Amino acid sequence: MSIYTRTGDKGKTALVGDRRNKDDLRVEAYGTVDEANSFVGDALSALEESAFDFSDMIEVLDAVQQELFDTGSDLATVGEVRPYKVSPEMVDRLEPLIDLYMSQAVPVKKFIIPGGSRISSKLHLCRTVTRRAERRVVALAHAEPINPECLRYLNRLSDLFFAMARAANARCNRPDREYVRSRNVFRHAMGKNEEAES
Repeated sequence: MSIYTRTGDKGKTALVGDRRNKDDLRVEAYGTVDEANSFVGDALSALEESAFDFSDMIEVLDAVQQELFDTGSDLATVGEVRPYKVSPEMVDRLEPLIDLYMSQAVPVKKFIIPGGSRISSKLHLCRTVTRRAERRVVALAHAEPINPECLRYLNRLSDLFFAMARAANARCNRPDREYVRSRNVFRHAMGKNEEAES
């Protein structure tokens, strides 16, 4: 079976229930989700090759890649021609994971600059590309109906990547890089042993 079909040579692509230009808002939205998924795959490879124990994060990211495919599938569906795949339960599953990984991080009160360990840097890349995907989905939602759970999922997922990036630095014994010109912007320290700001 050939990988090339020549059906997109004129700048159009097939969706579920329609055919659109490749620069269409819907195509841009699910394409950016696909891009985010590729970054997750890169981070997953780094976790698997690490000398530190990231078995729990590997399991989480493996599930996330499946869910990002679900998200892209929903976004590539025009109208309710089939049941949506992304559910409120998928979104709710992420919240305790965010809390778990934030509890493993060193407390900070300032903005954080991406970096530290290589794994943390990769997870921050996942976060920022997921944020971009979220913005693309917001633009699409202004133009036509979508599964609203896709937007909620991407929003929560970017928070999860932030929490995982901070936990990864803690496990690798690398400090988070704080934005040095930042004031104390968080009333409560973000991370384990949270304490109110004095």
